Amino acid sequence: MSEKVKFTLEYEIRSSSKILYNYISQPNGLSEWFADDVKVKDQIFTFIWDDGEEQKAKMLSFKENKAVKFHWVDDEPYTYFELEIVKDELTNDVALVITDFALSENLKDRQMIWNVQIESLLNVIGA
Repeated sequence: MSEKVKFTLEYEIRSSSKILYNYISQPNGLSEWFADDVKVKDQIFTFIWDDGEEQKAKMLSFKENKAVKFHWVDDEPYTYFELEIVKDELTNDVALVITDFALSENLKDRQMIWNVQIESLLNVIGA
């Protein structure tokens, strides 16, 4: 069995940290760009897509207006995906840094999926 590798992507986002945080941490925000519907119960987020696919992720941690970390319930135990808001103190530019894991043979596909997801996020927030 192949081991997953950790990777990081960074996207410039023209938004305030507070607004962006709602889109990455709240079910109603996530349902606007990440999945078609999102439900949450006891820190377990259920992501539902129009094709009927469902995935559950546990919110492992969060830092208000800074970051959220999730673990797919049916994934390997030490993997997660994290969405972190980084603000440059000098320029006030905001970036979204994504940390995720993928099998090396699926790495390019996973990065492409994130690119599409972030493009959707940018459209939703008008950035």
